[in-house]
Amino acid sequence: MSITNKIRKSLLRREVIFGSWIQIGPYPALAEILANAGYDWIGIDCEHSDIDVEGFTSLARGMYGRGAIPFARVRENDTLAIRQILDAGAQGVIIPLVNTAAEARKAVAAAKYPPQGVRGFCFSRMNNYGLNFDEYAQNANDNIAVVIMIESKEAVSNIDEILEVDGVDGVFIGPYDMSGSYGLVGQIDHEVIRDACRVVVDACDRHHKSVGLHLVHPTPESIAQTLADGFTFIAIGVDMVFLNQASSLALADAKAAASRSVSHGSNSPLKTLQGV
Repeated sequence: MSITNKIRKSLLRREVIFGSWIQIGPYPALAEILANAGYDWIGIDCEHSDIDVEGFTSLARGMYGRGAIPFARVRENDTLAIRQILDAGAQGVIIPLVNTAAEARKAVAAAKYPPQGVRGFCFSRMNNYGLNFDEYAQNANDNIAVVIMIESKEAVSNIDEILEVDGVDGVFIGPYDMSGSYGLVGQIDHEVIRDACRVVVDACDRHHKSVGLHLVHPTPESIAQTLADGFTFIAIGVDMVFLNQASSLALADAKAAASRSVSHGSNSPLKTLQGV
């Protein structure tokens, strides 16, 4: 096995790797900024956004040369959707709503070339439009990471069978959808949901698989707890949350400064200018 994809290598070794998430849209500057921040991988959400294959390609180009590995959460467990995003240059796929071992096998097959799967050969971005066809075709099955989402009561009940599927490198828990499947919509801290997540984490430990989670609103405390709970494939924040938090904080700081200035009756001359 010749693995050069550092994220798949880390998944197989169950090492801690931090990524982030893009959902606002197909704007390369987003990918450039997050990649420059130093994340190991960046997940591009093609399920809950308007980002299509063309949009993914623009974002992947923004990451190129900046160290972050491009992942895509595809729109569905569909052979063509998985093929297209890999041909566009994704080095890992996150497959939503996998509930059974059969569905896991379908996802893996879509991501692998024959004889391991059914992925079709072609000239495209992933092999430099044919210039590196032979090299890519020979090594792709070893280097494409396949992560499946566990986000339902059914998937939790089938977790051992799912993890036995060859080619599943790890799982990614979707607690919000999971809460809905248990009739506890949005109650991700409910004991039932926490117990279900623990079932998945324990199963991954038994099967020596990586397990991931998206911390949409990360804090030092939540990150520490997530690591203590056994998660290693961790997404930190999401573009819209970063923008919301930073813009709100900047405005709050400005209003606080203005309030202090008024209360002190300050009319001091301008001493500092910052800008572009």
